[in-house]
Amino acid sequence: MESWLKQSGASGLDDLELADFSDTGRGVRTLRRFEEGEKIFTIPHGVLWTVKHAYADPVLGPALLSARPPLSVDDTLATYVLFIRSRKSGYDGPRSHVAALPASYTSSIFFAEAELEICAGTSLYTTTKHLDRQIEMDYKELVVRLFERHQELFPRDKFTIDYVDSVRLLAPFADMLNHSSEVGQCHIYDPLSGNLSVTAGKNYEPGDQCAYLELFFQVFINYGPVPNNRLSRLYGFVVPGNPNDSYDLVLATHPMAPLFEQKHKLWISAGLDSTSTVSLTLTEPLPNSVLRYIRIQRLDESDLAVMVPHHSDPAFEKISDSNEVEVLMFLVESISSLLDGFGTKLEELEEKLAEGFYTPAGNAWLAAHVSLGEQRVLRLTRKTSEDLLAAVESGNGNKRDLLSTSTQCAKCKRVSAQLMRCGRCNEVMYCGRACQVAHYKEHKAICRATAAKNGFSRD
Repeated sequence: MESWLKQSGASGLDDLELADFSDTGRGVRTLRRFEEGEKIFTIPHGVLWTVKHAYADPVLGPALLSARPPLSVDDTLATYVLFIRSRKSGYDGPRSHVAALPASYTSSIFFAEAELEICAGTSLYTTTKHLDRQIEMDYKELVVRLFERHQELFPRDKFTIDYVDSVRLLAPFADMLNHSSEVGQCHIYDPLSGNLSVTAGKNYEPGDQCAYLELFFQVFINYGPVPNNRLSRLYGFVVPGNPNDSYDLVLATHPMAPLFEQKHKLWISAGLDSTSTVSLTLTEPLPNSVLRYIRIQRLDESDLAVMVPHHSDPAFEKISDSNEVEVLMFLVESISSLLDGFGTKLEELEEKLAEGFYTPAGNAWLAAHVSLGEQRVLRLTRKTSEDLLAAVESGNGNKRDLLSTSTQCAKCKRVSAQLMRCGRCNEVMYCGRACQVAHYKEHKAICRATAAKNGFSRD
């Protein structure tokens, strides 16, 4: 593969080599020192796997262009890769790239049933089950729309469902790089040339075969702030203790539910829909959009009669004390029900991971970390909901706001368990320095008055 890439104009490959690492699997090892920000290698546009290149192939292109309706980007690229893989001659360069790909993957769609059951209750579990069914349906459509019409190009023994994979983009050699949150953004796509380059996201030293030095000489890229449920599903790995872990909460109301039409209009006005998916995270365990949705969902006929004529905005103000209590009680009960649905509870997972019960980097280990992360998020969401419920029932907090200011940023209104208090008045809270500075002009007068009333003289 490297020889083909060099002949095609790739640069920087002489200082790198493919290697297998104990914790991340197939990856790229550096053979010399790189300074942070230094370009490591460049893969030219001509060898990237793209839809345009698939259509331009003199053998495959006409068949792809004849498909009606046209294939999706994913199906086109997957078919392109599998077509190259099935060829016994020609396409020497691309075939060398396919041959260098790992023989197996740890993406969740390849988990055994027992391995997947470890993360039962997680969004990864639900999504993987859905993907299994979707892949089978997509394959059947490809057979009808393409494979059966061009059997000379797509022999059935080479294009079975076992071979189908969803691939959006492949860049030879670059696709071997593993992810690390410790490096910065380091892959660059040049829209003018179409070339893909990778720079050093940190300083690298040349390495050898010593396992304990792997982190020093393996070249990484950063996929961004991605939660473990998505990393596992798409890329086949997780980050232990991932600060970006999340839980995708699905909010849905049946169209036959009472007062659905009136409520649907309110959801739309609040930027939602009757079925909405909201990501709960460790930094924002209870987004405003969740409260907006449920407030509207729990409205009764009398609430709607008062609200609609006066154009009240349920997105930013609580509707009534009774509605707010009902919303928060429903949230606590619902989140508790979701937590009860997890196959293995958080404490047991923590204990098994600490004892080395699961083989590191194995499928069961990946599933355990996904379940652990989602349960942590849901427990934080439940705790935030319980605190808000207690505040509403006790009559504490700002009556004009939806939430007690003790759990809501005074500027952006984001709900979070990790807020910083104004050091002068000790009354309002912020999610960070940026919001505190942005809110200062509005808060300054009240802040000074409150501080003076409370006996604070801090400047």
